Amino acid sequence: MSKRLQVLLDERELRQIRRLAREDHVPVSEWVRRALRAAARGRPTAPASRKLAAIRAAARHSFPTGEIDQMLAEIEHGYLAP
Repeated sequence: MSKRLQVLLDERELRQIRRLAREDHVPVSEWVRRALRAAARGRPTAPASRKLAAIRAAARHSFPTGEIDQMLAEIEHGYLAP
């Protein structure tokens, strides 16, 4: 079910949005919906503190590594192996 959202804009903002919607060949309402969806997608899915905790936990470990060229060659060889 759709719900109505009322947003108050000053004349300058509304003119700009109307112009942008016209350039995209969509009604203002569709342009606003797209802008809101894009803004919501841009939000982080997890709090920064949780992400930092995961990075710090991973940094406490020590794993063997190799030369990048050798590792890439081994990976590619694995892809080509039957």
